[in-house]
Amino acid sequence: MTLTLFPIRLLFAAFMMLLAWPLALVASLGPADKEPERPPALWRRLVDVLLKAIMRAMWFAGGFHRVAVKGRQALPSEASILTLAPHSSYFDAIPVTMTMSSIVMKAESRDIPIWGTLIRYIRPVFVSRSDQDSRRKTVEEIKRRAQSGGKWPQIMIFPEGTCTNRTCLITFKPGAFIPGVPVQPVVLRYPNKLDTITWTWQGPGALEILWLTLCQWHSQVEIEFLPVYSPSEEERRNPALYASNVRRVMAEALGVSVTDYTFEDCQLALAEGQLRLPADSCLLEFARLVRGLGLRPEKLEKDLEKYSESAKMKRGEKVGLEEFSAYLQVPLSDTLEDMFALFDEGGCGKVDLREYVVALSVVCRPSQTLDTIQLAFNMYGAPEDGTIQEDHLAHILRAALGVAELSVTDLFRAIDQEEKGKISFADFQRFTELYPDFAEEYLYPEQRSFHSCAQTPPTPTPNGFCTDFSPESLDLRAKLPCKKLD
Repeated sequence: MTLTLFPIRLLFAAFMMLLAWPLALVASLGPADKEPERPPALWRRLVDVLLKAIMRAMWFAGGFHRVAVKGRQALPSEASILTLAPHSSYFDAIPVTMTMSSIVMKAESRDIPIWGTLIRYIRPVFVSRSDQDSRRKTVEEIKRRAQSGGKWPQIMIFPEGTCTNRTCLITFKPGAFIPGVPVQPVVLRYPNKLDTITWTWQGPGALEILWLTLCQWHSQVEIEFLPVYSPSEEERRNPALYASNVRRVMAEALGVSVTDYTFEDCQLALAEGQLRLPADSCLLEFARLVRGLGLRPEKLEKDLEKYSESAKMKRGEKVGLEEFSAYLQVPLSDTLEDMFALFDEGGCGKVDLREYVVALSVVCRPSQTLDTIQLAFNMYGAPEDGTIQEDHLAHILRAALGVAELSVTDLFRAIDQEEKGKISFADFQRFTELYPDFAEEYLYPEQRSFHSCAQTPPTPTPNGFCTDFSPESLDLRAKLPCKKLD
């Protein structure tokens, strides 16, 4: 197939895109933020029909001979936003090209030759993951279009915000639900015997997926338009609740479970750093609770120094729940109590704020191991020389890894070559430069069964995370708050 079918299909797909390019170029001329004319001119409707036909021919040539569509797509006046899930591949563009709806895309996409012109034709909303101001503007633009009374094209949004393997629905981002207008849920299925579609962090890359899919005689895709979901007054006030309820409806239609983890949790779990999280780390649960309190890790990163200085002033003195609440500047709640329990060793009702800051630093910047360790040395270090002892190192690394028990004796002795009984951050940094894989050699081989958020031993799962993705485990967690120590 690589020598016969694949090159023919690839050339035909490229030809179809080249054929569509001049039509999209002409139709996309003019200001991008100008409100579309209603009803559209006859020539624009003709271009729309031709582009849909060309795109459908491209997918047909690629092996998607039949696209099964269930349900009815709502009119823009009925639902200005379409929420699609699960998002698992760039082949999810099929419903976009069939409807020519606007989408939310990375800003870099508009600079891709030919493809960028085709993208601009559907008048997308561009967003940059790294620019916080861009995110705010994106939400405002979605809200403006959604509340235009059907003057703008419908917006197709993948609320998961990243590709998954379709075994469950992760947390929906609230952007599609902030406007508080009715949305139409749309579910996607790929009922193929061999899965060549899924594109996630672990597995085949984009080019390999394209190659494997084009080598299949036939690929199937199903698009199901569910009934329009109209939010209640409470859901309009609470976009997170609105998103959660829509996700539940879509999960029931798909027959899959849901999980409260997000794209950022995936970044945390798979971060490339010297301290990689073990499978049973409580930091994923900690990150979920941080978001549950309405705190944004990307914003908290700017205040890490302030938090660390406040915790340093306590000099190891532990605080109760009310003082912990005041420290975080959030009201008392069940979510706060669950977070407090993560750091409450032995259930004594007291926590060390320094451990919270270390865990928060890992969540905010998962790949910057040395920055977190330096911050911890600043809090735990002796006033005169900034050095720490072995028990301090144990507290730091347990908090950074989200585990309850960890032996650091061998690591401490390896760093403390002069046997002074204390080490500085310079000593630690020098050691990590000589032994960049120190964690695997000195920490992980010694790990025993950590007491963690999971109530059963971790087992392999299709999506690579721990067992608390299942609804049963989530129910158990709700009944019994996670504790750092058993």
